[in-house]
Amino acid sequence: MEFSKKSQVFETLISAIFLLELLRPNVAEFRAVGLATSTITFRALNCRKHSAVLTDFGGIGDGKTSNTKAFEAAIMNLSQVAPDGGAQLIVPPGKWLTGSFNLTSHFTLFVHKDAVILGSQDESEWPPVALLPSYGRGRDAPSGRLSSLIFGTNLTDVVITGNPNTHLASQAFNQVGGLSIWLVIQGNNGTIDGQGSYWWKLFRDNKMTVTRPYMIEIMYSKQVQISNLTLVNSPSWNVHPIYSSDIIIQHLTVFAPVDSPNTDGIDPDSCTNTRIEDSFIVSGDDCIAVKSGWDEYGIKFNMPTKQLVIRRFACISPSSATIALGSEMSGGIEDVRVEDVTAINTESGVRIKTGVGRGAYVKDVYVRNMTLNTMKYVFWMTGDYGSHPDAEFDQNAFPVIKGINYRDIVADNVTQSAQLDGIGKHPFTDICISNVNIKLAAKPKGVQWNCSDVQGVTNRVSPEPCNLLPRKEIDCPFAKDRLPIEDVQLKTCSISGNF
Repeated sequence: MEFSKKSQVFETLISAIFLLELLRPNVAEFRAVGLATSTITFRALNCRKHSAVLTDFGGIGDGKTSNTKAFEAAIMNLSQVAPDGGAQLIVPPGKWLTGSFNLTSHFTLFVHKDAVILGSQDESEWPPVALLPSYGRGRDAPSGRLSSLIFGTNLTDVVITGNPNTHLASQAFNQVGGLSIWLVIQGNNGTIDGQGSYWWKLFRDNKMTVTRPYMIEIMYSKQVQISNLTLVNSPSWNVHPIYSSDIIIQHLTVFAPVDSPNTDGIDPDSCTNTRIEDSFIVSGDDCIAVKSGWDEYGIKFNMPTKQLVIRRFACISPSSATIALGSEMSGGIEDVRVEDVTAINTESGVRIKTGVGRGAYVKDVYVRNMTLNTMKYVFWMTGDYGSHPDAEFDQNAFPVIKGINYRDIVADNVTQSAQLDGIGKHPFTDICISNVNIKLAAKPKGVQWNCSDVQGVTNRVSPEPCNLLPRKEIDCPFAKDRLPIEDVQLKTCSISGNF
């Protein structure tokens, strides 16, 4: 990829971000003593009748003492009263070292803006959990996987959140196209630090015998909110809702070194009715990866990801996609709406990844209003993606890719406009691309549109597309109806304490 002077400025900006992130948690060590009681208001799915602070259960925020038992005791006690109007656990200012812990229903985990939850590097504090049935094996190793830092299963009405800054975050996003959203959120949100370097080294040295933990994983649940947090240095994927529905993910800032392995930002997986918005991700992998199971296991489990809206979102990921659909998509992906997205120094825009053996489908995808700068590809579809769980995948399981719509896209400093590769005798069909203006890098690829086994139309696209996507006077469609999750209104809630 060619890098302009502008991209070098962005790289400097990211270096500054990580420096500030390293310095920021130290503030918690010097907080004043004897502060008057203060009240913090925030938005949540539901407010809670009962409230407790982690220190009520022996928590010690010195960054050295394990608080795994304190989190477990707090949540176990609050779970007893949660059915009576809900319960919330406040993580106060401090550095709270912990291993994996489980959430409960009708529950809010509130991370104060001067609090840092630190993932333990003691492997004994990460219990094993069952393999995901739609994957059949672990992603890092076949035999098993470890529980995420914050984990929940079979829950209803669960919120993970922190101090809000909704108005200013949106304002910053609008003013600078997403680049300065971190400046607003970073100083006002609680932080969850997975201390992932320990796990990255094990992975790179091929010493993982089980799959690394994720930062947040919520399974078989409904009415889920994850918001107003800064997530840094996850061991692997950051946010992984799976087999769940009615999910709101908003106002997240996610940081990982751009060379860190598999640090996807947000991965909705076999989920229905999901809203992702107003977030900024710097990642070593896809900023958002939409999934639904892996080969024969995903086909058998048969749970698609559908009714997904992604909007007002910014990404930096030099070696991966802004948004990936797949490659694990064997339960199907459908009805995806993406709009108002910014990506800088990122490998591709919205990428489709699939291959023989995946089966299922990716269909009814709508993308509009993307602003891209310093990209390897704008459009990328891959029909020969490998990576199978085992040798038992069905070689006659051909994915169906159709109804893919892109419109209103501006891109600058691009190496190649499009690499579109379907599957022989099983082409990707009904592709529509309109109103796209791509400005090339100083040393672009000679062939700008490299296409095989695809069918569709284009209109007002520059540079000129390939012959497999002929011109037709058309404005590509965008879904006109609203998803149910778009109409969910959050309530104004509060906590009080000597913060």
